[in-house]
Amino acid sequence: MTVALQECSSAGTGFAGSDSPALSGRDGEDDFALIAGLAFSGRHRLAVADMRAALRLYRLAWALAWLDIKSRYRGSLLGPLWLTLSTAVMVASLGILYSTLFRMDLREYLPFLALSLVAWGFVQTLVSDACACFTQHEGVIRSIRMPYFLYAGRVVLRNILVLAHNIVVIAVVYAIFGIWPGWIALAALPALLLWLADSLAAAMLLGAFCARFRDIPPIVASVMQIAFFVSPIIWKPELIEHGRRWLPLNPFFSLFEIVRAPLLGGVPSWQVWVASVGYSLLLCGMSWLLFVRVRNRLAFWL
Repeated sequence: MTVALQECSSAGTGFAGSDSPALSGRDGEDDFALIAGLAFSGRHRLAVADMRAALRLYRLAWALAWLDIKSRYRGSLLGPLWLTLSTAVMVASLGILYSTLFRMDLREYLPFLALSLVAWGFVQTLVSDACACFTQHEGVIRSIRMPYFLYAGRVVLRNILVLAHNIVVIAVVYAIFGIWPGWIALAALPALLLWLADSLAAAMLLGAFCARFRDIPPIVASVMQIAFFVSPIIWKPELIEHGRRWLPLNPFFSLFEIVRAPLLGGVPSWQVWVASVGYSLLLCGMSWLLFVRVRNRLAFWL
């Protein structure tokens, strides 16, 4: 933690409100570039500098994410493992219940459910934390110069650490049923990289929106609750007899399937991959355009 803070101090990065000599790359030429009427190219250059500065401070983002985990579970006996235990109980109870209701083999349904619930837990918590990406740290943003992308990286890394604990549930389910997807599971690696980019984009997009409009988080929570039931999380896509070809229009289905299918020994269709890449490009594009436009206003919205 000390090393990371020293790195931040030596880098001289910072973005509490606007400009920073360390980000201009031209000896402070852009120190006062954030004025009314600044062209898009100038805003874009400053946004790129923000992202580069955050990448140089990756150790600080990791230290802050780990500190968030320790602070959240301070005084707890099992710490983050309480979340793993609750996920395991939910997987076991829902697996037995819905395999009976849907008349499916438990050996086939439980691994699907374990993967789906663990992945959904990551997405849901990430989206919730992303809404408070900047508002939660308004005191720090106003007092310390740091790149905005660092706060998004802190949110993503924190949720990745929690996800790492919950992967134990998937491993136990696979071990119980003697399931091994084989080398096809490596096909999930590109999908996980796509998820990483989407996570950063979602944190920046929702963080900026919720900093400006404080009534957005309850709306996002309601949308996520609806998405849980209309997406194949606790029910399998095979249960839809008519209209299954329209499932890729659901962004959650497409993005889940490119990770879930290889880990279950299958291969996602090209339609699913095309839809996933399209949704990701749309999300990243919207996030970047918004950040370029409002970056110099974020500190004043907090």
